[in-house]
Amino acid sequence: MTAENSDIPVAPRKAHLVTHHGLTIEDPYAWLRDPGYPRVTNPEVLSYLNAENAYFEAAMRPHKKLIDTLFAEMKGRVKDNDATVPQKDGAFVYWTAFEPGAEYRKWYRRPAEGGADAVILDEPKLAEGHPYFRLGGCTVSPDGRLITYAVDTNGSERFVLKVRDLETGADLPDVIEGWRYSLVWAADSKSFLYTDADENWRSKTAWHHRLGDPQSADQALYREPDEKFGVSISRSQSRAFAVISTGDHSTTEVRLLPLQDFGARPVLVSPRKTDRQYDVDEREGTLFIRVNDTHPNFRVVTAPVSKPGDWTELIAGSDRHYIRSITSFQNHLVIEERIDGLSQIRLRDYGNSAERYVAFPESSFVAGLGSNPEYRIDTLRIGYESMVTPSTVYNYHIGQARLETLKVREIPSGYDASQYSTERLMAPARDGTLIPVSVVYRKDFVKDGSRPLHIGGYGAYGYAVPPGFSTNRLSLMDRGFACAIAHIRGGDDLGYRWYLDGKLTKRTNTFNDFVDVTRFLIAQHFSSPGRVTAAGGSAGGELMGAIVNQAPELYGAIAAHVPFVDVLNTMLDGTLPLTPGEWTEWGNPIEDKAAFELIRSYSPYDNVTAQAYPPMLVTAGLSDPRVTYWEPAKWVAKLRATKTDKNLLLLKTNMGAGHGGKSGRYVALEEAAEEYAFLIEHVRAEMPV
Repeated sequence: MTAENSDIPVAPRKAHLVTHHGLTIEDPYAWLRDPGYPRVTNPEVLSYLNAENAYFEAAMRPHKKLIDTLFAEMKGRVKDNDATVPQKDGAFVYWTAFEPGAEYRKWYRRPAEGGADAVILDEPKLAEGHPYFRLGGCTVSPDGRLITYAVDTNGSERFVLKVRDLETGADLPDVIEGWRYSLVWAADSKSFLYTDADENWRSKTAWHHRLGDPQSADQALYREPDEKFGVSISRSQSRAFAVISTGDHSTTEVRLLPLQDFGARPVLVSPRKTDRQYDVDEREGTLFIRVNDTHPNFRVVTAPVSKPGDWTELIAGSDRHYIRSITSFQNHLVIEERIDGLSQIRLRDYGNSAERYVAFPESSFVAGLGSNPEYRIDTLRIGYESMVTPSTVYNYHIGQARLETLKVREIPSGYDASQYSTERLMAPARDGTLIPVSVVYRKDFVKDGSRPLHIGGYGAYGYAVPPGFSTNRLSLMDRGFACAIAHIRGGDDLGYRWYLDGKLTKRTNTFNDFVDVTRFLIAQHFSSPGRVTAAGGSAGGELMGAIVNQAPELYGAIAAHVPFVDVLNTMLDGTLPLTPGEWTEWGNPIEDKAAFELIRSYSPYDNVTAQAYPPMLVTAGLSDPRVTYWEPAKWVAKLRATKTDKNLLLLKTNMGAGHGGKSGRYVALEEAAEEYAFLIEHVRAEMPV
């Protein structure tokens, strides 16, 4: 796979030296960061990015037939007029649906007691005229008359929030600029709390907005003084309190504010303690608190609302039971957890403490609560899937302990689960730790080392890549691939300790685990060196950068999406949007020389060496506030100047999108098809018969 009749872009090297802890680092591609960011107007920077995009187009042009075929396959697995299962919330039933051919959905409701369907939000109409569109969220007021909705049209994640009258369909004069993700209505539907992004893209304040007032009149109910902490707002399941949470990646603190009185002073549940995380729900005057103070896998305690710091243990911490969330419905406490790494849902009665687990039909699966907005429940909405079972929506009838299937994802082009097999294996890491691996393949896959293997992973922030279903993945398996998920340390797949064992001073476990999983699967004859492809995005893109520095010979092709590869320089810059809050994840190299040296030892950009690298496809988003565009651009520029091979290296920058790439359900498939074509061509996967 080569780019024909095109020039390979070459980024000039420019002298740039920085010194920290007595060590001087050369960064010849630092100029790719436009000093006016988040506006990018520097002609030289734009010229380079556009040249890379032109090179990408030239390289992929000969493979357009395969890309189009893959896109058609992926699109054929999407139900054109798909809809969610309706769910009751108060006086109405709500759901969303796509019209045939639409990139975006419409939001509907109808009276719960019967009546006509009504569109309450029309995403396709809101998206008209915008090459990028993302709905950040929408929330209906308690009286059902108003809806807030937030729109991002460039991928910067700085949303504009508006309020619409659902009876007239007209927007009110209220406009919130820079809204960011959190909103809770007051009980009387006359005001709401929200968070915004400041000039550094950090949410530091819980604001109170009264309908009819300009944003400039909004009151700050809580301001977070610590630059490392961010603020978010949610609502208790009882709808009695707004929950104002502040924290970083290791420490949290929670305050409660009654929805009946936003003029009250927020009540602190418990003062922050370093490395202690807790979250809170409320039922009938009792707080239910999930906290990791005595065990890394969390325990559950209770406290009176009147004495929120007076804790009584309800459920002890456990090595096997990793408590991931609690929801205190009026008649049942519901606990989402993992037992030995497997999703489970536990129901506990308040009166007699009797417990039960929801029984699921497979031995390996992913399950979790779906939309359950009401306080009292007789049925529990649950989402379920496995590596071979498409996403399924259940109602769990509590009184009968029975699952009712409401919807199984329909695959219009056809899917036969009996043609595929899945395994859960344990791969030994170099330090002796056993790493879980989920593998799926067609039943006619032969484990003789000749077939291609695709591995995905993430390994950061305690996010566990679920062993779930993927319709896109079928395009690889039907071309002879086995597909694997490496459940490496840094995620919380086997509990919170699994996460701790892949962060800060133990960060390199994540990269080593992935390489060791690859070698294990090769030893099990799933593939052979050079026939393995791998992909990851964001922190998973950092993972890709680390593994190709460590063991490039294992991989036949790599896809790194918006990769966090310039780790050291980013963590050294406290003015960047996310950096202060990230120091608890990666370490603070500004103040800590040991952290500086450790990050420098694995940061992909800093460890590019004169060796052969596999073919790589790298993506970036010009408006990306999470992984700034210059990180992948600098990395690619340095790789081009340093690597010793002639393998294809491509950089594609979305000039009008952010961290998630293109928006729209079908447009996003175009990028997936490009990625798969790149991987398939480089390992010469067999085409379907």
